[in-house]
Order: sequence, then structure tokens, then C-alpha cells
Amino acid sequence: MVRVSRARRAVVAVAASALTAGVLVSCGADYPGDGVTSPPHAGNAACKQIADRYPDRLGGQELTFTDRPGVAVWGDNTIVLRCGVELPVPTIDPCATVDGVDWVFREDRSKDGGKVVATYGRDPAVEAVVSDDVAAVDDVLVDLSALVKPVKTYTQCINMDDVPPPPSPSG
Repeated sequence: MVRVSRARRAVVAVAASALTAGVLVSCGADYPGDGVTSPPHAGNAACKQIADRYPDRLGGQELTFTDRPGVAVWGDNTIVLRCGVELPVPTIDPCATVDGVDWVFREDRSKDGGKVVATYGRDPAVEAVVSDDVAAVDDVLVDLSALVKPVKTYTQCINMDDVPPPPSPSG
């Protein structure tokens, strides 16, 4: 008879539980909100106010998930909003102003069938991933702009015309 210590049995039990949990999570990855984490500043009071005003429909999709602070999902992860993400740093990524709200198109993160946009110059920052399945991305940005407009503005996007030219080399 092989004797197994209590400590070893506990380690095996924990490992088996973790494996089972991992399988359950990976099997349910298509559930709205799965894999979407709350951002670091989701507890911000402005994020809570935004959460109280999530629209029932956005981009033709129904609101399907709000069980995590700072996270809302419409459809089957068709539109995912996260309030309280890190503030975007100045960037050369394209920026558009929609109804008074600046949105930066995060080209480095827009892939796999979705576009990532983040508010610029508002604290807390709001990020949205909009699936390519959404035909009217402009309408989504209009609705999201109305949602985040009350968030305090501290700066705004500038375009290349606003940037002074570099000093000419003296020679």
C-alpha cells in the first residue's frame, strides 16, 4: 500500500479543482462578459453614475451583462464597455470628436474583428470594443458620447494642424 501524506493530498485536490475550474471557464467563453475584467479604476464615482445610465440597446444589441463593476456588454460581447481604464497618454492614433467627446481609435489594439476606442481627456477613461458585426459604429459612438459626456474633461485631442512645426535647423 502506498501512503500519501495529507499535504500531498491537499496539493492534488487543489490542482484538480483548479483544472476543473479552468475547463468550466474555457467551455463558457462565449457567455457575455466572460474574460472581461473590471478596469483598475472601475470604482470611480463617475463610473458608477455611467452604470446607472447604460442604455438598454446599443448598436442594435441588447444589454446582456453588467455583473462586474465598470463593465457592460451588449449582445454576445458585440459591444464591450469598460469604465475606469488607465488614462490614454498623448498619441498619434486618430482621434475623433463626437458630440463634444474625444475618442481615440486604438489601432494597436483593434484586431480580431473589433475596433477599440477610448475616451481622451476625460477622467475616468472609458474604453469600448465594438465588433465588426456592428454596421453603424458612428451611431454607437453618438450613444456612448451621450453616456460619458458628464465625465470631467481635463484636456482634448489636437490634430496635426495644432502642432507647431519643429524649429528649423540653424546652420
